Amino acid sequence: MKIKLSIVACLLFCSSTFWGQIKSIDYKEGNHLLSGLLVKPLKPLKNKAGVLILPAWMGIDDHAKETANRLVAMGYTAFIADIYGVGEQPKNFSEAGEKAGYYKKNIKEYQIRIQLALDQLVKQGANPNEIVVIGYCFGGTGAIEAARTNMKVKGIVSFHGGLGRDLDRNIDIIQPKMLILHGAEDPYESKQEIDYFQEEMRKSEADWQMIYYANAVHAFTDKKAGNDKSKGAAYNEKADKRSWNAMMTFLKEIL
Repeated sequence: MKIKLSIVACLLFCSSTFWGQIKSIDYKEGNHLLSGLLVKPLKPLKNKAGVLILPAWMGIDDHAKETANRLVAMGYTAFIADIYGVGEQPKNFSEAGEKAGYYKKNIKEYQIRIQLALDQLVKQGANPNEIVVIGYCFGGTGAIEAARTNMKVKGIVSFHGGLGRDLDRNIDIIQPKMLILHGAEDPYESKQEIDYFQEEMRKSEADWQMIYYANAVHAFTDKKAGNDKSKGAAYNEKADKRSWNAMMTFLKEIL
């Protein structure tokens, strides 16, 4: 696989203290070229734990990069997955909705792209026995899929991710531990879909937690989502901080 230093990516981190080395990692699915971002800590944890980050519907974005930087500061090796492919990143929300919608409908293709990114994280030095997958919005949906398909990870964290699944799918035993962080006023998840998800968790015998955040709607961790929650997606500082702290507790528990 081709590995290159991404100057542009490095510049995107310059707004805050940077704690690791960043590289753009090119890899393929068949003839499709993908390019994720690897961030390696200057002082890795003794167990070389790794975190796979699945970005929201716009693809690799500043929010995912900021998350990688914060995790690397604590010693985790982080890899931001490229789900769409080189040259395929959405230009606007309309395109993002179409592309993310495609992978939600063709869930096996999404699972393949997640597994390929996971393989890269391990290939670049993360301990294959000490990995967590986290995701935001569309990426949160992907993190849940990583658990549903029992990818070789110790746990997953979904920030305001989609919970739905095709009800014709079998419910299998879920082995990775799961942390679901959800806006209590998220309009994109119906009560019925939440009920179905929680029933799935019980039937799958999963070790799962679901935390609701008051006054929070969709995308509550994304500072660029604005503050108008009437739009259905908005940043909520309190929910952002609380959900991050919940993830830190989760990571300490399982890693």
